[in-house]
Amino acid sequence: MDNHTAVSGGHTSDVVSILTADHRDMVELLTQVENSSDPKQRRDLIDTAIAEVMRHAVAEEMYVYPAMKKHIENGSEEVEHDKKEHDELVKVMKKLEDVDPSQPDFMALAKEMEKQLRHHIDDEESDQFPKLRASIPEDELIDLGIKVENAKKLAPTRPHPSAPHSELFHKSVGPGVGMIDRLLDKLQGRHTG
Repeated sequence: MDNHTAVSGGHTSDVVSILTADHRDMVELLTQVENSSDPKQRRDLIDTAIAEVMRHAVAEEMYVYPAMKKHIENGSEEVEHDKKEHDELVKVMKKLEDVDPSQPDFMALAKEMEKQLRHHIDDEESDQFPKLRASIPEDELIDLGIKVENAKKLAPTRPHPSAPHSELFHKSVGPGVGMIDRLLDKLQGRHTG
């Protein structure tokens, strides 16, 4: 079951291990949303899930997709497919930001987000990730993993439909752009009102 996390030396994670662990974390957050009856807890959990999905998507679009285009046969087509799935997720997440977590619409959207995410995860883990492992040397996969982790630390945490995520990333990390938002407050301290 966990053979995808086994890497040489047992302590250095390659990009596939990192992204697969992200997938587990994001799905777990959405499961917790669906199991919670407390609207405030639901909001905290969904905001955290949205932030994690955004960071993950930006990191993929900056570093993983160029590697897919370069190393995988039909990589450009697969990247375009994945970007469309990211855009669909962004639309659902944007709606979730504006829905009261005590309303039935909120849970319906959370379930839709989970459904889309699981589909995207299945595409990546059953098809693309094995191709990446088969076609890229391990040291490059580890280097990609480091780049992905760094990108996730800086990436915007809110969904912005129709903006290309990697371009959005470059604009948002500049000084004075103001991408710091309530999600960062939640992730850092969970003490904002």
